[in-house]
Amino acid sequence: MATDEDRIRQRLRALREERGLSLDAVAQAAGMAPSTLSRLENGKRRLAVDHLGPLARALGTSVDALMAPDPPGDPRVRRRARKVNGMRVLPLNRDGTSGPRAYHLTLPERGEPALRSHEGHDWLYVLSGRLRLILGDKDLVLEPGEAAEFSTWTPHWLSGFEGPVQVLMLMGHQGERAHLRVGAR
Repeated sequence: MATDEDRIRQRLRALREERGLSLDAVAQAAGMAPSTLSRLENGKRRLAVDHLGPLARALGTSVDALMAPDPPGDPRVRRRARKVNGMRVLPLNRDGTSGPRAYHLTLPERGEPALRSHEGHDWLYVLSGRLRLILGDKDLVLEPGEAAEFSTWTPHWLSGFEGPVQVLMLMGHQGERAHLRVGAR
């Protein structure tokens, strides 16, 4: 991951190149030797606060603009749905995201319940259809707009009820491994 100093160095070089300016021209306007500017851009010399004002002026920008964080990237998550054990699974997080994972699941109506327990915690919200949730000794049917939260140490099982169900689900890594890996039951 790039540091703030690396980002500023990259911005200095990019602005100089965008404006078609040579190292000599920018260095002269900033009151420094071209070799100094070259070392600053390449990370071979530490970039100090005293360098920023003269370099910003030489490049026709402000110190604030040089130091500003990069604009946020595209926030949209573009992942493909896949089939896992009869479920349609659409990840809603980027790869490598830490913390709970979000999924849009389409679960078919399943046959005989096979309760499982594992480390973790799950949260779910029914979007459409009806969800059969067996949680320990409770056999529940959740309607659209209803949510559930539970420890996954409690034996549980999910299925569409009288047809498929669409669910938004948050789960930790343990739940992801237990429910969504190919071959999971």
